[in-house]
Amino acid sequence: MKQSLSPHLTAKSLLDILIYRAQYQSDKQAYIFLENGETESESLTYGELDRQAREIAAHLQSWQGERALLLYPSGLEFITAFFGCLYAGVIAVPIYPPKRNQKLSRLLSIVHDASAKIALTTTSIRADFEKSWEDEAELAQLKLITTDTIEAKTQEFVPKSVTPETLAFLQYTSGSTGIPKGVMVSHENILYNQEMIQRGFQHTKETIVVGWLPLFHDMGLIGNVLQPMYLGIPSYLLSPMTFLQQPYLWLKAISHYKATTSGGPDFAYSLCVRKITPEQRANLDLSSWQVAFNGSEPVRPETLKQFAATFASCGFRQQMFYPCYGMAEATLFITGGKKTESPVVMHVNKTALEQNQVVVITDNLQESKEIVSCGQAWLDEKVIIVDPNSFLQCPSNQVGEIWVSGKHITQGYWNQPELTKTFFQAHLSNTGSFLRTGDLGFIVDGELFITGRLKDLIIIRGRNYYPQDIELTLQQSHPALQPTCGAAFSVETDGEEQLVVVQEVERSHRHDLDVETVFKSIRQELSEHHDIQPYAIVLIKFATIAKTSSGKVQRYICRNNFLTGSLEIIGQWFKPSPEVSEESQQVIQSEPTAEVIQTWFINCLADYINIPPEEIDIEEPLTIYGLDSSVVVTITEKLANWLNLLDLSPVIFWKYPNIRTLAEYLVQEYQEQHGSN
Repeated sequence: MKQSLSPHLTAKSLLDILIYRAQYQSDKQAYIFLENGETESESLTYGELDRQAREIAAHLQSWQGERALLLYPSGLEFITAFFGCLYAGVIAVPIYPPKRNQKLSRLLSIVHDASAKIALTTTSIRADFEKSWEDEAELAQLKLITTDTIEAKTQEFVPKSVTPETLAFLQYTSGSTGIPKGVMVSHENILYNQEMIQRGFQHTKETIVVGWLPLFHDMGLIGNVLQPMYLGIPSYLLSPMTFLQQPYLWLKAISHYKATTSGGPDFAYSLCVRKITPEQRANLDLSSWQVAFNGSEPVRPETLKQFAATFASCGFRQQMFYPCYGMAEATLFITGGKKTESPVVMHVNKTALEQNQVVVITDNLQESKEIVSCGQAWLDEKVIIVDPNSFLQCPSNQVGEIWVSGKHITQGYWNQPELTKTFFQAHLSNTGSFLRTGDLGFIVDGELFITGRLKDLIIIRGRNYYPQDIELTLQQSHPALQPTCGAAFSVETDGEEQLVVVQEVERSHRHDLDVETVFKSIRQELSEHHDIQPYAIVLIKFATIAKTSSGKVQRYICRNNFLTGSLEIIGQWFKPSPEVSEESQQVIQSEPTAEVIQTWFINCLADYINIPPEEIDIEEPLTIYGLDSSVVVTITEKLANWLNLLDLSPVIFWKYPNIRTLAEYLVQEYQEQHGSN
């Protein structure tokens, strides 16, 4: 059979691309997983991927049309399961697997919204959550399938017909307690967006991808999994936890494999600047890097400058940065810059910008705000700026809502026709339909500049949080808190977005309030429901939170009042910046006992959550102390350094429920790695 010039010319679905790769590039490596960021522990050729996907599909084909949760750890099992669903005509629902002892509210809301009937996972992950799974009636009804134990029955597999309009998967975007929204992504959406990414990033068959982004997230799935397949190139994958623990390993993989494309949210570059030492930088060669994409949260000019300056000695150049903009509702990619040019940065008048006016400043820069362009539209896509109140298109000197149209705009929200109509079918006079992004910005010379968010979306460390979700959790965390009278918003501190919550106290509790207990409850609930630790908690007097005449909390005014110190405060808590003690920087000199580790852990934890060590109980669940993933990663790293332990994973925080059992495990682990005296 004659090989066609390119599968993209005739492909109607992702499966056409996979079939082509399996036929003509069967032995070519497609995906390589780097265990601990360095060791090539797993790999898949296109032929192996196709065969394993068909084996899974043979097992699933009786479930055609149903929704299947994909609950997988970092690794290649997710990829084979995803393509197995496509082959079987099952709609994949990627979601992060629940941690042991973690509340299942977000998972339950997605199961309910998607009406999922099955869940795919691995044997090890199933063992971690099976008990809590059985305790929830709605989850217990799902059929759990471990894809690593499926026996090959490909002779029974009958491929399902797929059209461009066929739904490929649901990408859930909401927080844990609000109404979940499953974005319906079709094969046509994906293929069109892949072509946009290829054009925008100027990818070729020589491109090499390194990525650490979560595969259940649109940027990780569309960018680091599907784009490499679209091009027929290798993709080297690390786990997100590996990156958070040791960001050096991300850049080391780029250096080692001579990667040309890699990236992540703005915080990733900032973390590298803070965490990677001069000694580590001396071992890096980043000269192969051509596209250092930066998206998923505001792109900060200072981050670009600091990273470029810090890693200039490693061969990194300013023009390697590729600021971009996208969202799940547009499959992923909306706009991006020009590969060979440095990011476009504009200085605009700060006061005018607050009034939604764009006034460019070329001198007296003290009065200006720097804004980085997120690039231009690609292919036949249209990006316009619209006044969100009048629905009239804005002139170039005015900030408005960003509206987008094109074949990459997805089909809407699963089973939510009213929301779909509101956000996916917006119209101007004499135009087709547009997606309302909810983001604010302006366009100058074809370049899109993002200025803010119309709907108060909070983005921290590349993850979206809906303030109403956090506010509901906040108000339910303690009986002394007044319902519907809280505000969640973000502020920038030390170049990072941080969460602040402001909450009224009920009138009846104003005299007998135990503020420390309330702070503890809020931290615990935010950790368990949202995996986030607040930067500040502010309790204010009854009936003092800013509201509209119709009774809606005005988050923007609350934020301004917080920043200017204008809130009527009853009590407040701030996340401390703990000092790195000499003890935590030194390797322990003798075999530790459980008591020694408990003492170390208590003191470290007390520093992080700003409470006296004597208030920490070694028998209490660790979840009550309100730790988020970033704190867990940092403490794990300190523990590993102090005890001189290799391969210590933050997963231990969820496997061992309290300090006592965790210390006992660490003693055993120390003895196994170093021998017992």
